[in-house]
Amino acid sequence: MNQLSLLGLAQTALTNPIEAWYWTRSLVMIGSCLLILFIASRTINQPHVGPKMLLGPFGALFKNISLAGFLASMSLGHIVGAFLIIKFFNS
Repeated sequence: MNQLSLLGLAQTALTNPIEAWYWTRSLVMIGSCLLILFIASRTINQPHVGPKMLLGPFGALFKNISLAGFLASMSLGHIVGAFLIIKFFNS
């Protein structure tokens, strides 16, 4: 019974999911992830330990960061991006 009421709340809160998605929010998330990746590639103590992340022509920009460093910076970038979206785009 409790799950049904939560499902009903979710359906009424978001009647049309396409209207709730905006390009600006996705650009904020992409920008925050790239900014954190750029900062992390320069501040991680040992960025080249482990397998290297294949970033193609952008590898030099991000100093050929390892896979673990890439995943960690993307995780932090998503946390920062979600905070920024909730803080500035909450209507």
